[in-house]
Amino acid sequence: MFRRRDIYLLLVLLVAGLVVWWFMIRMPGKNSPALLALTPEEIALRVELVSDVQTLAGQIGERNFRHYKELMAASDFIEKSFSMAGLPSRRDTYKVQGANFDNIEAEIRGARPEIVLVGAHYDSVLGSPGANDNGSGVAALLALARRLAGKSFPRTLRFVAFVNEEPPMFQATGEMGSYVYAGRCRANGDRIEAMMSLETIGYYSNTLRSQRYPLLGLGLLYPTTGNFVGFVGNVSSRALVREAIGQFRQHAQVPAQGAAMPSIIPGIGWSDQWAFWQHGYPGIMITDTAPFRYPHYHAASDTPDKLDYDTMARVVQGLEKVIDHLARSDSR
Repeated sequence: MFRRRDIYLLLVLLVAGLVVWWFMIRMPGKNSPALLALTPEEIALRVELVSDVQTLAGQIGERNFRHYKELMAASDFIEKSFSMAGLPSRRDTYKVQGANFDNIEAEIRGARPEIVLVGAHYDSVLGSPGANDNGSGVAALLALARRLAGKSFPRTLRFVAFVNEEPPMFQATGEMGSYVYAGRCRANGDRIEAMMSLETIGYYSNTLRSQRYPLLGLGLLYPTTGNFVGFVGNVSSRALVREAIGQFRQHAQVPAQGAAMPSIIPGIGWSDQWAFWQHGYPGIMITDTAPFRYPHYHAASDTPDKLDYDTMARVVQGLEKVIDHLARSDSR
């Protein structure tokens, strides 16, 4: 028989669960019920993504502070790709232990001072060629830059390829490229209204129980089949998470799930959006959830042949609509 204290505890847990669902998990819009065949535009996009991932992870390969020559080759490739898209780029350089490292920035200047920033880190973890982590994110960044380069927007649209996201630089404030960059933005008074980090977006599975989560119980609230793309932010970035996923679900032929949760939960802050949170900017991560799904995460086997380029093309096309919307939005 339940005691009054047990009933009160059950009610508290129920209310807490409803609050968590309402503020952190509930997202606008509905996912598309079925996938259509790739359109001609998506087929062309797929070709670009395959080519760029192959260049980064196949031809260049492992690229980080221990493979500095390859890291510089990747930065040169990104700079050239921005230039070929008609976007002059700028190297935002800083030093770590006497060596130069470059964040690479390209911009479409808007009429208003607000900035929408899309970023992806181009280094790979030690011992890995980094096809998915994060050749996929960089390939998406370049594809989006090509497609948006000829447009004009009220807000400034900025594309940035970040260096030194992976360990041991990860969340090291003087060494992580995005942290240095975000700090300089804050010092310059840049009004970044939305930051979007493209992080490990190339692996999808229709196999049951292919999706895991960092906390027990999340599998009761989210799908256990890893065929969706995630929109992830901290609690302060909740409005941005909801706005972005709402637009994505409206336009994309890929399921999407969203979360705006405390950054102490494993995975929530595991990319460059974390650096922007530290400087007071709203930021979200777009991801296939990386280690919670991808069997080749941070491994030598993270090679270009492991990625699902059809789904990745659909994701990138959906993100183009999201970014176009954000770059035209009024300030929140």
